[in-house]
Amino acid sequence: MSAAELGFDGKVAIITGAGGGLGRQHALLLASRGALVVVNDLGGALDGSGSDKGAAQKVVDEIVALGGVAVADTNSVSTPEGGAAIVKSAVDAYGRVDIVINNAGILRDKSFHNLTPDLMNPVFDVHLKGAFHVTQPAFVLMREQGYGRIISTSSAAGVFGNFGQANYGAAKMGLVGFMRVLAVEGAKYNIKANSIAPLALTRMTESLFSGAMAEKLQPELISPIVAFLAHEDCPVSGEVYSVGGGRVARVFIGETPGYFNANLTMEDVRNNFDQIRNEDGYIVPANISEETAMFMPYLK
Repeated sequence: MSAAELGFDGKVAIITGAGGGLGRQHALLLASRGALVVVNDLGGALDGSGSDKGAAQKVVDEIVALGGVAVADTNSVSTPEGGAAIVKSAVDAYGRVDIVINNAGILRDKSFHNLTPDLMNPVFDVHLKGAFHVTQPAFVLMREQGYGRIISTSSAAGVFGNFGQANYGAAKMGLVGFMRVLAVEGAKYNIKANSIAPLALTRMTESLFSGAMAEKLQPELISPIVAFLAHEDCPVSGEVYSVGGGRVARVFIGETPGYFNANLTMEDVRNNFDQIRNEDGYIVPANISEETAMFMPYLK
């Protein structure tokens, strides 16, 4: 590896859902750059049912054959006990945790009026609660060592909305809020948290893409931004990046300058709605303090 190339110099990375798809590519890339990897995967079906404990080991075997270092973990992210066990696997194998990549996911799509608890709750358990379960015990260690990188896999379905995915979209946008809070709480401990919204051909999306489009949306094109956000040189925290097919872009939440009236009425809102919505001069607050500061000129 040349001096100009980014390496991980023995940093320890937990990657959930790494038995295939995006997670496998993340694991292969980080391991090739010197990271010590925990390949976590329950090996379940697309809807989360069942398990194949060989999925994680196959990726470990790939990494080892290429000269890297990895161990397999088959615990489920969907329970606090499973999350703690995944982190314990990293500590037992390598003595620390530097990087957590929350990638595990399932799909149980259904239009909202037909959505039932058995379709909703497992999606929350894996995507949103799963990130909590794995990240919290790792975050405690990161605080103690004064270093950490956390990347959570959001989705355009949550950030922008997609038909038939109220459960998935809510969980994925929940991960954005989760990440923003971790960025605030982790700042003084050199813990940086960011999210990606990927567009790639995986088991979850293979029914959506075909032909030339599918060929251009290979999962390995997602991993470079994930690896950079996981690196010690990452300069940002609390941000979301859309990535797919070789394109990387920042997605942000902005706020318009708005409209002010100390005696605001419902009619004032109606009459000034265009100004309220006018995006000219919008601001992108980094945290709640910066957003609250936008009110201050009007509250003196």
